[in-house]
Amino acid sequence: MLICKTPAAMHNACRDLRASGRTLGLVPTMGALHEGHLSLVSAAVAECDSVAASIFVNPTQFGPNEDYEAYPRTFDEDCRKLESAGVHALFAPSAEEMFPAGTSTFVDPGEIGSRLDGASRPGHFRGVATIVARLFHIVQPDRAYFGQKDAAQVAVLRHIVHNLNFSVDIIVCPIVREFDGLALSSRNRYLSADERRRALILSQALGAVERLVKQGESIADVLHASLLATFASDPKLRVDYAAIVDPDTLLPVADTSAGALVAVAAWIGSTRLIDNLLIAPHA
Repeated sequence: MLICKTPAAMHNACRDLRASGRTLGLVPTMGALHEGHLSLVSAAVAECDSVAASIFVNPTQFGPNEDYEAYPRTFDEDCRKLESAGVHALFAPSAEEMFPAGTSTFVDPGEIGSRLDGASRPGHFRGVATIVARLFHIVQPDRAYFGQKDAAQVAVLRHIVHNLNFSVDIIVCPIVREFDGLALSSRNRYLSADERRRALILSQALGAVERLVKQGESIADVLHASLLATFASDPKLRVDYAAIVDPDTLLPVADTSAGALVAVAAWIGSTRLIDNLLIAPHA
């Protein structure tokens, strides 16, 4: 696996990987890799001739009081995992390479960037949109792979791909969960044993909604009340949002018959976790 530290080196490496019409897949990450990330790599390896990945903890998507400095960094272990999984080229730049002194150009995704995580983390999706646009420009992939767990991010990235005419397909892979339902996240390692147990409330709340949907319920207010009822069972939980929205626009929906995204974010102790459920359109 070739490891590139500069945009120019990665651009040249990816140009070679795309030679002779070969397809190139990209898996952008912030490192601290788990099986969720590796499922994206597996999908890319299965669907593309060559696979590139990136590891970059992007400072522009963290707020001033968030965990940028503390975010887990496990570079050597991550490299071993990516190489074993079949990645051909890894882009691992420094913050100075990606945002040199004097950088003043950013990608603002517009109103969609202020919804869900964008409402509670102002500027977060501006940072995400900017770094992903830069990665697309450097790598020029045919397909880019993201996890369904970051459903709001997926909606924002589809929006900028459409609006900026990037010639890349956004491929979304299913949430990978631990044996008891907890969605895999690099931030799970922050949790104490008690917090790890309590964190299951997110998937439990979504499971209760899923059961209601299977019973024929489609009124968003009823499903939302179910979410809140489950969350109320843990008085120490701090809910950031519990929303039922259109998966493409992230705007609230009153009825889920045409499909919907049930998205939740909550603080377990000092750790903020997210999870979601996609409701398929009724036949």
